[in-house]
Amino acid sequence: MADRLNGYRILILETREEAQFSRLLAEQGADVLQCPMFTIHDAPDPAPVEAWIRRFIASPFDDLVLMTGEGLRRLMKVARRMDVEREFIAAVGQARKFARGPKPGRALREIGLEPQLTTEKPTSEGIAEMLARLELTGHRVGLQLYPDKDHRALIGAITAQGAKVDTVLPYVYDAKAADANIVTAIDEMAQKRIDAIALTSSGQVRRLIEVAQAHHYEDRLREALKATPIASVGPVVSDELKSHGLRTDIYPANEAFFMKPLISAMAATLGKSAPRNAR
Repeated sequence: MADRLNGYRILILETREEAQFSRLLAEQGADVLQCPMFTIHDAPDPAPVEAWIRRFIASPFDDLVLMTGEGLRRLMKVARRMDVEREFIAAVGQARKFARGPKPGRALREIGLEPQLTTEKPTSEGIAEMLARLELTGHRVGLQLYPDKDHRALIGAITAQGAKVDTVLPYVYDAKAADANIVTAIDEMAQKRIDAIALTSSGQVRRLIEVAQAHHYEDRLREALKATPIASVGPVVSDELKSHGLRTDIYPANEAFFMKPLISAMAATLGKSAPRNAR
């Protein structure tokens, strides 16, 4: 099954799991052009994160909601720096753990733990719908947040179920640092040097549009996307594309909205024609 994408040049915009996605594509023979959408930094003020970890260790939460795998990895980094890694893992192990999609689940497995439930829809709304089916009255719920998202609706939904929510934001985004990468990627597509662009989050779509607009490049972006097959990992990404008047060309089969099924779908579709550099 290897070399199914041999010779095809794929643009990826992944940041949190860029290395893994790039590796999986490379294993299929693809030439991967990586375009980080933003730079991730630890929270500029570590004190609230450290205090949250201490509260968790002193009195483990009943429930822990992990919104991103990056969030848990950053929390573990802080716990190691505080020299309380073992205590923190033990406390997390005592809580019921809920994952927003597969990525937090993978981060949990890295420390020997498993989520009790994973959302079918990897969104805040999906988390709220999943938790609405559970009894949370009187529970203390730890909620790991991520940047550039208004989480008030989710916090309100959990609180409305009678729970006390304790939030932590362990990292921030530096978007400006990656603008030049995105402009270069748009040029590569416009010059028909890319066989497909692979999108794995709705934020990537929004960021592409925002950067293009900020640099007066939106017309060039839209022309570039007309000339480049667009691969979407699932319905959330495809809905975001549609909201901006963009299409989805490649989509995983059988509602398997993960990286490997996306790569399989790309191989099946792109394999119908030769790579651009071979034409």
